[in-house]
Amino acid sequence: MDIRPYVGGESALEGVSRVIKLSSNEGALGPSPKAMAALAELGPESHRYPDGGATRMRAALAAHYGLDPDRIVCGAGSDELLGLLCRSYVGPGDEVLQSEHGFLMYAIAAKASGATPVKAAEIDLVASVDNLLAAVTPRTKVVFLANPNNPTGTYLPTAEVARLRAGLRDDILLVLDAAYAEFVTAEDYSCGNELVDQGDNTVVCRTFSKIYALGGLRLGWAYCPAVIADVLNRTRNPFNVSAAALAAGEAALADGDHFARVKAHNDAWRPWLTDKLAGLGLTVVPSVTNFILVRFPQQPGKTAADADAFLRRRGVIVRAMAGYGLGDSLRITIGTGEENEAVAAALAAFVASGAEG
Repeated sequence: MDIRPYVGGESALEGVSRVIKLSSNEGALGPSPKAMAALAELGPESHRYPDGGATRMRAALAAHYGLDPDRIVCGAGSDELLGLLCRSYVGPGDEVLQSEHGFLMYAIAAKASGATPVKAAEIDLVASVDNLLAAVTPRTKVVFLANPNNPTGTYLPTAEVARLRAGLRDDILLVLDAAYAEFVTAEDYSCGNELVDQGDNTVVCRTFSKIYALGGLRLGWAYCPAVIADVLNRTRNPFNVSAAALAAGEAALADGDHFARVKAHNDAWRPWLTDKLAGLGLTVVPSVTNFILVRFPQQPGKTAADADAFLRRRGVIVRAMAGYGLGDSLRITIGTGEENEAVAAALAAFVASGAEG
């Protein structure tokens, strides 16, 4: 009962017929047309159980990324896999370590397994390897690192992640949550697959909820050492991924044209929105993802809470960050061009008028 339930981004506002939802980092352009066609084709077979081993999906992922399919485990979103890793490797008396402003589900997964979540301070909203290593105790069993991080949008270079792995005991599991990896263009970034291949104590988790825009179907996957894949396959539910998610996921993965459109859209609009809001005098944290974190002053009438209320009155939903210890910030998803222009115009009006609505 010490767990505070996770609350997703809102989708509706009372009295508002057309809502611009920029609160959940969902794909701005929606799912691949091929994925939607696969869903329609599946319809008449919906009475059949799915492939419990996600065999075709794992084979497609392995071919796409050059991985061993036997070391891929699929889940109902990466959230399920994060929970399974905690359930499998930690218990009462253990500690689960994460960076200060890491994804809220890490602490929930730890507590659900009876473990204690521990946070290490970040530096300028970037995870600190030194602070993470300093927070390790004999009770530390799992370290979660979101890279890139949600909600800050920042990342650690490959060399820093390797330094973190090298500084941890061999009996500590490092879980790299790479939900936003596809958006990163930095040459010094890696999702971490090479670390998985180097030992038996690192896992990389991925998702189809972001760049592939299949959040409603719940499809994630983990690349693991063979011994950890074996454990996850023993502890997961037998049909944990729906047939719909598997069919759509396989089709989305094969649709390179749609992937390229989504990537190009984000590459163009993220800097556009960043520049627009920075031009208003707001602080925008440099992001490599499909969202930006915007910081507001503490001046009455100009705060993040005031801005959030102002946007809501105009039908725009973004994500308040108080739950992440960032009460001065709002997280804004990169939406369609029209949506990005709308939120920029609304925040311009807010800056000009304060909290007056």
